Amino acid sequence: MSNINRKKDALNYHAMGRPGKIAVVPTKPHSSQRDLSLAYSPGVAEPCLAIAENSEDAYKYTAKGNLVAVISNGTAVLGLGDIGAQAGKPVMEGKGLLFKIFADIDVFDIELDTKNVDEFVNIVKALEPTFGGVNLEDIKAPECFEIERRLKAEMNIPVMHDDQHGTAIISGAALINASELQGKNIADLKIVVNGAGAAAISCTAMYVAVGAKKENIVMLDSKGVIRKDREVLDATKAEWATDRDIHTLADAVNNADVFIGLSAADVMTPEMLKSMAPKPIVLAMANPNPEIAYELAIETRDDIIMGTGRSDFPNQVNNVLGFPYIFRGALDVRATAINEEMKIAAVKAIAELAKQPVPEEVNIAYNTNNIRFGIDYVIPKPTDPRLITEVSVAVAKAAIESGVARKVIEDWDAYRDELRKRLGKDDRLIRTITAKAKSNPKRVVFAEADNYKTLRAAQIVKEEGIAFPILLGNQEKINSLIQEYGFELDGVEIIDPQSEIKTERFEKYADHLYQKRQRRGVNKLDSKKLMTNRNYFAASMVEFGDADTLISGLTRNYASTIRPALQVIGAKPGSRVAGMYIMLTSQGPLFFGDTTVNSNPSAQELADISVLLDSAVKRFNIKPRLAMLSYSNFGSNIGDISDKVRAAVSILHKQHPEIVADGEIQANFALNKNLLADNFPFSTLNGEPANTLVFPNLESGNIAYKLLQEVGNAEAVGPVLLGMNKPIHVLQLDSSVREIVNMVTIAVVDAIEHEKESKNQ
Repeated sequence: MSNINRKKDALNYHAMGRPGKIAVVPTKPHSSQRDLSLAYSPGVAEPCLAIAENSEDAYKYTAKGNLVAVISNGTAVLGLGDIGAQAGKPVMEGKGLLFKIFADIDVFDIELDTKNVDEFVNIVKALEPTFGGVNLEDIKAPECFEIERRLKAEMNIPVMHDDQHGTAIISGAALINASELQGKNIADLKIVVNGAGAAAISCTAMYVAVGAKKENIVMLDSKGVIRKDREVLDATKAEWATDRDIHTLADAVNNADVFIGLSAADVMTPEMLKSMAPKPIVLAMANPNPEIAYELAIETRDDIIMGTGRSDFPNQVNNVLGFPYIFRGALDVRATAINEEMKIAAVKAIAELAKQPVPEEVNIAYNTNNIRFGIDYVIPKPTDPRLITEVSVAVAKAAIESGVARKVIEDWDAYRDELRKRLGKDDRLIRTITAKAKSNPKRVVFAEADNYKTLRAAQIVKEEGIAFPILLGNQEKINSLIQEYGFELDGVEIIDPQSEIKTERFEKYADHLYQKRQRRGVNKLDSKKLMTNRNYFAASMVEFGDADTLISGLTRNYASTIRPALQVIGAKPGSRVAGMYIMLTSQGPLFFGDTTVNSNPSAQELADISVLLDSAVKRFNIKPRLAMLSYSNFGSNIGDISDKVRAAVSILHKQHPEIVADGEIQANFALNKNLLADNFPFSTLNGEPANTLVFPNLESGNIAYKLLQEVGNAEAVGPVLLGMNKPIHVLQLDSSVREIVNMVTIAVVDAIEHEKESKNQ
């Protein structure tokens, strides 16, 4: 991706819609005058008086207990350096977004325009009544050490500088597990730390805390090995100075067991790596490029355990494995601090989690079934849903045991359940699907490639490693658009069906269509004319294995786009075709069907559609719970629609008793488990809300998903075409680039599943 396009994308992402990445959302009713009188004057006086009498009631009556301040002065922003407080604000908002999506923690980001330590400390101290915790971010060394030390000593809420401790905690867990796998005792490890900034200092201290010996550690900064005889040496670095006769990185790594990189790209050479002790451990965490390239390292040493800060290689040291869950546990017991015991508890919990059997959804995300503890998996994946329970619980327990908790948790099982329920599954679903697509990208035909949105989406999926695009359309126009907008699509195949007419491939495609449609009024000349249509040509490419899946429909209506696919490829034998939307809501994903294909299905057809939906939802590693919707609840009304749905449920229960489904039922009862249990305790859906809604006709399904999309602020992903003999997907007219990318991702996952099914037949 060119720097120009990357810059445009980043700026557009932050500017689109409502500027920025986070917002304040009311959590109480506020539609009536009574609501407002309770929220503000005069009703608000009561919680104010209660808190004045007992300050701990702030956790009961306000958001303090789930609110963290992300605070920076912008002096060490990512790899950008001292760019100032305001320029660092997008990073702080981004940190707030991560807190929310991974641990359901709310954040106010605060950028302080001061480099004076005293001033910084005094401002943050004065904010203590507002927040349940403080996450310090992007503050340069050595000031960051003094700021954190003083705030921890002078504030009565958790304070942590994640740049220091986040990397230390995650890499500490990796070091524990890598040492075990390499058959080495941490106490005996000879460790080289290349870098002497905030993260390096904290990492080194953490390694000592989990068993490494200080005398076995060598630290380097930009001037070389930090030695005791250096003329100018601040107190922080002096603690790690050595008097050994070594001066360079090459000297230091000779016969070392561990290399920790928190410095710059490519500073470690293959020769240095070869000089390390047998079974070395290398955590090269410089971003975006590590101190030695991953491929080069594993080619140089076949006995290495290698980790980086990158997501595209094994053993990613990623702070998101730690900080959301550390603060979650600290907040939930109202801890007065994040102490060493809590950090070490997080280290051990993360290390132990990597040794446990991996949940199927993690395997699915990475398109494998064998992720297990070993040299390529020494720390958990960021998509692991157990992190919030295992790490948060460990931190909360450590806070209680070390005496810094003001609230004691008695029922740990109930707390684990509470943690699981905090997070909706919408974002996680998309992350899981994307990870699975990236693990096995497929060839995707873009049938409308002479369009800006299509090309933009093609570039994104190519760059992200989701798919290998094939572009269909007028070659001159496509190349003109690529040049005009600076798209990086070098090497991507461009095909114009109009230019293919005399080719052997075109003849093969046209003849196949003729053989399938000759008794449907299509002669040989017609088949050739139709094959110049990009949708027919694209479907033929998939049919003959020249591509794995196709995307179309951006510029044409649904019916005219799906027709060529049905005529060239058709439905699976014995199946029908239906459309499903994935609605990403704040409560998790909902699956809607049929929303695009069958206008007024019969009872048997509704049952068949339900089977398709059940199978599709299972592919996302979600247990389907189908509600067959109507305006009636279990016979409360008589009419053609309710009778049809009731009959469909009867057919489904008889033909597929293994499917969890019930109806006819109104939507509110299907989605509200308490309402359902109170009124219809006999329903097979009792226990949890339905997650898959089967509509009685196309009209109701189409209206429902569009209403939820516009009024309910749900993101619609789809339509996902079900029941086709090959993976084909049709966009809604004028889809956004984001929607196209989401559909390509689903198409790739669909192609992966089709490939598996074909191999198993």
